[in-house]
Amino acid sequence: MVDTLTPAQRSERMSRIRSANTLPEVTLRKALHRLGFRFRLHGRRLPGKPDIILPTYHTVILVHGCFWHRHEGCKVATTPKSNTKFWVEKFDRNVRRDAVVIDQLEAAGWQVLVAWECELASFAKVTAKAISLGEEIKGASR
Repeated sequence: MVDTLTPAQRSERMSRIRSANTLPEVTLRKALHRLGFRFRLHGRRLPGKPDIILPTYHTVILVHGCFWHRHEGCKVATTPKSNTKFWVEKFDRNVRRDAVVIDQLEAAGWQVLVAWECELASFAKVTAKAISLGEEIKGASR
């Protein structure tokens, strides 16, 4: 399938994709807050600027988009049919960078948890994921 947008139009659309305060991230933050967790956001001093930082528990939560971070087995993690080589290289860089960031955070003593976009697709899923993360966070701090 040929891209129906000009390169300038495609660039404009891609530039509107946010890296912080995305809908999945905000909904997870609200659910964690309802459960009593207090956190910091996008810690610039930490590798990869984690989305949610729980200093009390020495834990960070990375909220990953399934498409951009290649959630294995997820139907959203498709590869575009046009310019495939570019996209495969881009996704590979993202996955490698994610692995490096996780290694750096763990080496610094942080517990790293990942929440995937598809796990946060509805209120029920967000609530379930927040409860699951909460149990994992509190379980690790004992």
